[in-house]
Amino acid sequence: MSTAQTPQPDDTAGPPGAVGTPEHPADGTPETPAAPDTPASERPDPVPWRRRLLVGLVAGLLAWGVAALLSPEDGAARQLGAAALCAVAAVAVQHLVLVPDRAAEERARRAESLLAETAATVRGGLRRYDELQHGLTRHTEDMKQLVETRLVPPPRPAEPEPPAPPLVRIESVSDLAANFADVLSPGLPILSTFVRLEMQRVIGHLSDLTTLTAECPGENHDWMLTLTRAAEKSICATSTSVDRTFWNSEPASRYLHAQAEAIEQGVPVRRLFLLESARELDDRLLRLCEEQQVLHIEVRVAVLPELPPHLLRGTTNDFIVYDEAVSFEIDQDLRDVNIRTRLIARQDHVHDRMKRFRELWEAGMSLRELEVRVDDEEDGTWMVDRG
Repeated sequence: MSTAQTPQPDDTAGPPGAVGTPEHPADGTPETPAAPDTPASERPDPVPWRRRLLVGLVAGLLAWGVAALLSPEDGAARQLGAAALCAVAAVAVQHLVLVPDRAAEERARRAESLLAETAATVRGGLRRYDELQHGLTRHTEDMKQLVETRLVPPPRPAEPEPPAPPLVRIESVSDLAANFADVLSPGLPILSTFVRLEMQRVIGHLSDLTTLTAECPGENHDWMLTLTRAAEKSICATSTSVDRTFWNSEPASRYLHAQAEAIEQGVPVRRLFLLESARELDDRLLRLCEEQQVLHIEVRVAVLPELPPHLLRGTTNDFIVYDEAVSFEIDQDLRDVNIRTRLIARQDHVHDRMKRFRELWEAGMSLRELEVRVDDEEDGTWMVDRG
């Protein structure tokens, strides 16, 4: 047999009709409080219209009484008008001041809601970022362990180094030329021999240059062309009467072309023509100087018998100084035949050659002076010892 339990009343709830409870406010007026999330447009007006009208009526009566006391001569109509105006003003002020701005409350409520949503989103993003970072760290550690345990091959045993190729012993220039000939041999016996002899000649000249001097018989135009292409600073050349016919030859054409290319690369070229006598001052020499000046070669002419005595002492053979470091010289015999070409790189010798060239260059005639001199020679107005 069970006994029915009687529901016990809630201790937190007051007795029915108690003063101060939500059902019975303290002022005795039943009023349900507005929920926090109720829109501002639906909330009850905190100041009833009856109270506002009562305040307006009191203000009007006070205004009428003051007007009657201060200005009894104005009449009842004017006093009642002033009282009505004050009553209306009192009601309007209550409406403007006491009534809360419902639109502002709505905007504040929406801003609070948006701020709460943003904070929740940021917290969720930070939580997902932490989870992603933790996952990447764990994945990196797993990959590192996989590479270390499975993908790295075991160390291979050291392999022996291949044997070095046998050294070729060179006893002389002939042996070196023969080795080159064996490598470059074209197959035919005569060409193999030609390669060997040419290599022997070239290697011989290269070996001589270790002493800063090399020479070969006759004129070596290849040396002259190669040094012209190798020059980087300057080219200073003399030209005597011996090589006057050289300028009409095919090697001279290649030589001038190489010098024109050097000038385009910024290498200045100067040429000094040395004449044995004034008889060589003619139109042919003038045309030769003009042709070279067209190529931007600086040209001057010096008549040796007309030079000061201290300049007549010294060599007058052809020489070309490249970069003020190497002197290219051609020697002649008694018949003015070019018999030997020499390369000299000794600094004392090159210094003397450059000093000689500068002295003769300063004493020479420019192209304009040469034109006047040739005209005077042809007219017979230039007085000079022709002996």
